[in-house]
Amino acid sequence: MSKICFALIITLFSTTLLAKSIIVLGDSISAGYGLEAGKGWVTLLQQKFNKTGKSYTVFNESISGDTTAGGLARINNILKQHKPTIVLLELGANDGLRGLSPKLMKNNLAEMIKRSQKSGAQVLLLSMRIPPNYGKRYVDMFYKVYPQLAQEMNIPFVPFILEDVALVKEMMQKDGLHPNTKAQPIIADKVWAYLKPLLEN
Repeated sequence: MSKICFALIITLFSTTLLAKSIIVLGDSISAGYGLEAGKGWVTLLQQKFNKTGKSYTVFNESISGDTTAGGLARINNILKQHKPTIVLLELGANDGLRGLSPKLMKNNLAEMIKRSQKSGAQVLLLSMRIPPNYGKRYVDMFYKVYPQLAQEMNIPFVPFILEDVALVKEMMQKDGLHPNTKAQPIIADKVWAYLKPLLEN
């Protein structure tokens, strides 16, 4: 084996060892529902790391239709498998769409945050909203879970991640719930802005 090939293998091996893991644990918004493979905001987030030269690998553990209960049931195995430095937690929308208890949703999210922190990971909470036809009282109770958790558990959170696209018809799929390809760079940029400070810690 030539010295050049050997040096290249060592470099690649070292880069792999040094790369830190980031987990995205979410639902259809992060899973890329209705999008072509590789077009979702999670993939675009990885591309940002690649362009900046930061050694992070983003693993997308999102499942369309998942609830906070589903995420809680899966998180132990995910943490064990990837040993993440940072966990991006984007769950709750399906709890709201099913009319489930905001208190239970909060408890599930809190437990996922605790387990992530116990594993040594920082947590960034990604907030969601539900349509107004669910009634103002329920909608408000649902959304307040995110800032309340952020304050109580001293973690950063991203305000409604679809804020800039949800009411723009050209950026949403026909169902009015899922963002289309045009919206993905906007979502990625918003998450990136809140994620960057964690990369420096």
